[in-house]
Amino acid sequence: MNNLEILDSVRSLVPSPTRDHLLTEVVELLHRERPHYHWVGVYLIQDKELVLGPYVGKPTTHTRIPLNQGICGAAASTGETLIIDDVNSDPRYLACSLETRSEIVVPIKRQLQILGEIDIDSDQPAAFTSLDRELLEAVAEVLALKI
Repeated sequence: MNNLEILDSVRSLVPSPTRDHLLTEVVELLHRERPHYHWVGVYLIQDKELVLGPYVGKPTTHTRIPLNQGICGAAASTGETLIIDDVNSDPRYLACSLETRSEIVVPIKRQLQILGEIDIDSDQPAAFTSLDRELLEAVAEVLALKI
C-alpha cells in the first residue's frame, strides 16, 4: 500500500468500538504494510508518564516512561516528531532491543495538548524518511480524533 492507501485504511478504522481496538488495528496495519517497521507501538500520556498501549514487536520493559526520559519522553515534551538515524549515538535512547538501529517518534496531539505518541523502531540504520514522517504525522492526526 502507498501512504494514501494506508491513511485511508486508518481513517476507515476510526469508527472502531473502542480506542484500544482502533490503536491495535493501526499498529498492526503499520507493522504489516511497512517491512522496515520492526516494532510499532502507541504510548498514551497518563499522570505525566507515557504508558505503553497496543504494540507489535518484541516485548519491551519500557511500559512506563517519564516525560523527561528517552527519545519518547523528548518527543512528548516538545510535541515534535523525532527521527533518530542511529539510536546508539543518541544518549537519550532507552534500549529496547539490541537489534534496533533507528527510531521515529511522532506525537499525537489535539491542538496544543499532547495525548500520546506513535513510536516505531527499525533494525535498519537511517530507516525513516520524510515519507515515513508525513505518513505517521497524518496517522497521528487521525488518532487524535479518537483518543
